[in-house]
Amino acid sequence: MGALDVRASSFAMPDHDRFHYDGFALDPATSSLTCRYSTGTHHFTERYTFHPGGGETDGDAGSAWDHPALGAAARLLFLLAGVSYYKTTAAPCIDFGDLPTTVAERDFLRRYYVQGLAEFAYRNGLDLRGIVLEGPEARGVPAAAYRAAPGHPLIPFGGGIDSIVTVDGLAAHHPGAALCIVSPPGDRFAAIEDSATITGLPVTRITREIDPQVRRSDKLGFLNGHVPVTAVITGATLVAAVLEQRDAVVLSNEWSASVPTVVADGHAVNHQWSKGEEFEQTFGDLVGASLGPGIAVFSWLRPRSELWVARRFAELSAYHRSFRSCNRAFHQDPARRLDHWCGRCDKCCFVDLVLAPFMARADLDTVFGGAEPLEDEANLARFESLVGLGSGAKPFECVGDAEECRAAALLAAGRPDRARSVVIGRLCEALAGAGLDSGVDEASLLQPRGAHRIPDFYAPADLLVRAR
Repeated sequence: MGALDVRASSFAMPDHDRFHYDGFALDPATSSLTCRYSTGTHHFTERYTFHPGGGETDGDAGSAWDHPALGAAARLLFLLAGVSYYKTTAAPCIDFGDLPTTVAERDFLRRYYVQGLAEFAYRNGLDLRGIVLEGPEARGVPAAAYRAAPGHPLIPFGGGIDSIVTVDGLAAHHPGAALCIVSPPGDRFAAIEDSATITGLPVTRITREIDPQVRRSDKLGFLNGHVPVTAVITGATLVAAVLEQRDAVVLSNEWSASVPTVVADGHAVNHQWSKGEEFEQTFGDLVGASLGPGIAVFSWLRPRSELWVARRFAELSAYHRSFRSCNRAFHQDPARRLDHWCGRCDKCCFVDLVLAPFMARADLDTVFGGAEPLEDEANLARFESLVGLGSGAKPFECVGDAEECRAAALLAAGRPDRARSVVIGRLCEALAGAGLDSGVDEASLLQPRGAHRIPDFYAPADLLVRAR
C-alpha cells in the first residue's frame, strides 16, 4: 500500500478568524502519521511514528495498513490533535476544508474544544462557546468493521499509581496485554520507564513530534495554556491498537476526574476533562461509529475513587521505589527534569495524602527520599487547598476532589504513626472548625460509584451484575 493522503482541497490564504484542518497522511514505509493544520499566518505539522512492542495478536499486523479501520482511527487522531494548534489563535471558526464530518463528529468536536479547552479559555479570559465548525457533511458513512481477537488490550501507561493499578488488575487475566508509551523524539521519561520495566509487559511505543513553533509560543505571539492531552494520547493509542490488531484501549481514569476544578460564570472548568466520563463516553461512541464494535475504549478505573486506587497501590510494593507522579519528572527540558520527587508541587502533596491512610509513614518517607510533603509545614497551604479550605481554589492539576482528600486526611489521622504529624493535625483542626470533620465511612468510599463502559470481558467481579 502506498502512503494514504487525505487532504483538503486548495484554498485561498485563510483570514485570521479561521483555523484550518489541512489534511493527514499515513505512510507504511515509515510507520508514521503526519497531520497538518494552519492559521492565517502559520502552518503546523505534527508527526506520530509507531513502534510495535511485541505481544503477538492472532492477526497479521502487516495487513492493518491496508484495512479501512486504520484510516478511520488515524482520522480521529487527526481531529483530536488539532487542538494544540487551534489554541495558538483561538479562532472563532474551525474550517475542515473538503474533509467531510458527520453530525456526531461535529457535536463531539464542539464539546471537545469548548470543554477540553475550558481551562485555557478561563485563564486567557476567552469564551469559546460560540465557536463555529464549517465543512461538508458526511452522510451514511458505514463503520470500518474492525475485528480483533479478544484479550489483547493496549494500556496507555504513565507510570503513576492509576496506570500501575490498571496493569496489575488486567495483566494476570489477560496475558496478551501490552503497555503503550508516548514520548518525544529521542527522549524517554525515567519516571515511566522504571515502572514499565517492573510490569514485565511488552511496550508499544509512539513517538509524538509536536511542531516546534508551539514551543516558541511567547516569541511568536501565540496564546498558550492547557490542552486536553489525554484525549490526544488516547487517539494515538487507538491507532497503535489497530496496527497491532488489538481489541481494547484501556485507560486509567478514576471517578473524580469528572469533577470540575472550578465553576466560573455557570460554566464548569475541569483540568481533567479529557480524563472524565463525558470525554470517555462521547469519544467511545465515536470510535464505535467509525470502527464498529470490534474495539472498545474505556477506563478500567472509571467507577473507582482515588482512595480505592491508593489502597490497591499500597499493596503493590514492587512499584513503591520506582513510581513518580511529580510534575518535575516530566519537564520537557531534560536538563530541568528531576530524578526524584520535588516534594513541593500539588501532585506530590496529593499523592502523599491519598496514600497516607494505607502506607506506613516510614515507607512514604522512603518513597519521597526523606522529604515527605506531609511532614513539611511549608506545604500546609497546598494541603488546605486540596481539602477545600483556605483562600486557594482547587489546583488545576490531576488530583482528587475535596471530599476524597478530606477523607484521606481524616483516615490518616487515625493511624498511630501519624499521631505527631503537625500538618495532618492542623488540617483536621481546620476541618473541624469548618464542620467538615464528620465521620468517614471508609467502606462506602471504597465501593464502585457512577457509570462505566467496561465490557464484561474485562470487568472485575464486583462490577459484574449476575442474574439470581
